[in-house]
Amino acid sequence: MSSSQPAAHPRFAEALTELGLASVLTEVRAFPEATRTAAQAAEAIGCELSEIVKSLIFAADGVPVLVLMDGSSRVDMELVRRELGAEKVTRPNADVVRETTGYAIGGVPPFGHRTKTRVLADRGLLDHAAVWAAAGTPHTVFPMDPKALIAHAGGALVDVREQPAL
Repeated sequence: MSSSQPAAHPRFAEALTELGLASVLTEVRAFPEATRTAAQAAEAIGCELSEIVKSLIFAADGVPVLVLMDGSSRVDMELVRRELGAEKVTRPNADVVRETTGYAIGGVPPFGHRTKTRVLADRGLLDHAAVWAAAGTPHTVFPMDPKALIAHAGGALVDVREQPAL
């Protein structure tokens, strides 16, 4: 890849430009090995697992919703269900994720999606000065202040983290 071409997915690069965040493109890091999982991304970057942002699509009564969660935590689907006032929350298949976001699982960024979805951002993301999220491919990530990331994603700050068993 030449240095004149951004490492980010073209749709995501366009979204950054539209949001006035074109300078973020210079911070996108590409890795030869996949950063598809939070653990892979944290290892490649050299950061804590909790500094990775997972962009996860769920279906609330069949309607896609994006949940932003730190890499070391799991989403409590019952808390998501209650937060949304839904009857049922499920994990859709990979085709629905791609259709909704325009990206494959493992590369879904927190914004710049094909369709507008409701966004829930877990409050735990605010525990860090900077977090890393996918830049539209399983090999690219970018850093951002979590408050700015949540704001650009249009996220509502919520507590949907699964609590460890006592």
